Amino acid sequence: MKVDPEQVSTPPDGAPLSTQPQWRQDFPIDVGQDNYVERREFTKFLVLTSGAFVVGQLWIAGKAIEAREGSAVPSQKIADLADIPVGGSLIFRYPVQDEPCILLRPQAETLIAYSQKCTHLSCAVVPEPQHNRLHCPCHEGNFDIATGKPLSGPPRRPLPRIHVELRGQEIWATGVEARTV
Repeated sequence: MKVDPEQVSTPPDGAPLSTQPQWRQDFPIDVGQDNYVERREFTKFLVLTSGAFVVGQLWIAGKAIEAREGSAVPSQKIADLADIPVGGSLIFRYPVQDEPCILLRPQAETLIAYSQKCTHLSCAVVPEPQHNRLHCPCHEGNFDIATGKPLSGPPRRPLPRIHVELRGQEIWATGVEARTV
């Protein structure tokens, strides 16, 4: 019976296996074979890991493009113009039921809407028209009513703006603009 040379382990120093230390007898792998197998396994690991990173980056890029283009949110009627007095505000839910928003009417011809969640820790912001701001009572954050940009406190990002339009005497929400600056 012929022995396959690939199946026979030869110690690196060439001495018989019986004279080798115990650890070498427990792990009888040729140095050449060990490097060959390890290199192959390492390359396979490297390729799979790199592939996973590429897939992850593509997923992140896809989500960013989707957010930038504004995922298709349906238009939704908020209220009638007569329902909100000048200087008043109205709470509504858009684009889903779990997203509270606030509609403001600082002047007769001006309608502004923002997400009601503070960009710091998602506490509800309340309008303070006398100070021309939206106030977050949780951590004393303040946002400009006209722009939604943070004025003071821990928030660093502006409030997401809800696009609104007047259709006759009805106020409609038509989209969400998530802003970073």
